[in-house]
Amino acid sequence: MKVSKQELYQLIRNKIHSAGLSQEHAGIVADVLVHADARGIHSHGAVRVEYYSERISKGGTNNQPHFTFEKTGPCSAIFDGDNGAGHVAAKLAMDRAIDMAKENGVAVVGVRRIGHSGALSYFVQQASKAGMIGISVCQSDPMVVPYGGADVYYGTNPIAFSAPAEGDENITFDMATTVQAWGKVLDARSRNVPIPDTWAVDAEGKNTTDPFAVSGLLPIAGPKGYGLMMMVDILSGILLGLPFGKHVSSMYHDLSAGRELGQLHIVLNPSYFTNESSFRKNISQVMKELNEVKPAPGVEKVLYPGQGSHLREIESDRDGIDIVDEIYQYLISDDIYQKSYDHKDPFAS
Repeated sequence: MKVSKQELYQLIRNKIHSAGLSQEHAGIVADVLVHADARGIHSHGAVRVEYYSERISKGGTNNQPHFTFEKTGPCSAIFDGDNGAGHVAAKLAMDRAIDMAKENGVAVVGVRRIGHSGALSYFVQQASKAGMIGISVCQSDPMVVPYGGADVYYGTNPIAFSAPAEGDENITFDMATTVQAWGKVLDARSRNVPIPDTWAVDAEGKNTTDPFAVSGLLPIAGPKGYGLMMMVDILSGILLGLPFGKHVSSMYHDLSAGRELGQLHIVLNPSYFTNESSFRKNISQVMKELNEVKPAPGVEKVLYPGQGSHLREIESDRDGIDIVDEIYQYLISDDIYQKSYDHKDPFAS
């Protein structure tokens, strides 16, 4: 079914607030989730609300966090999220990073001790909308079979990038370092549809199309994705003095405990490196030229990275957002949560 962005925002904010977050923080979480659903990233949208609500109500998400921000150098800082909602901490930390980059050209802000923060594209677009280049990486719980291995070690460990073009346009991409994100498996489960056999393996290490049989995800491009997820884990875990690799907390095991996750924002001010107007013009030219590349047989048009999501966002503004009826029924219900995720970690030994 389709709902407007505003209706979906209100429903999510109300549910998250009912679970225990302040109206302000619930509104930020809702904004990030609607951003994901509007761009067709349903794995990071409304499907997550029930999980977030249960974690909030059980104390695993601090509903009164004491955020701190400490500058460690002219271009570096640490934002401590006190295990509050990751979406809120990541957004506020990016705001600080943007201010630092405006003043000094570059900002690197580590975001420590947070919960799951959703689609990283939201945060890097904060930077590009401010005329900056935004890069963000974050760690996640172990659910990926390393290249050549049979047991999970790293998380999906995503990377996102956004740069401003002319006017209000930007070029943005957001990718997991796995063939697909775990949230995509959750989305397939909610829709009761099979997954491609290149996404994941079952408990025996065999490729599977059954989303309910997934025991581990596969890294993108084999050893290349494996190396990227290692890099992300170091930058957002070890660098920030946080648990790393297989020691990162489970998303689903104990919903009463804080996640202690890490995220790293990097912001670059183009005007410190080149002419800002020329930079924006060249980004626009890249987008245009990629669209003009001769398409391969069977392809209608070559899209620049992230353009598909952008087009879906435009459609969502016009036609509303597609969400599963079961999720909508939950959002309009009085229940904080209808099922328990405790001890449901599909990757627990």
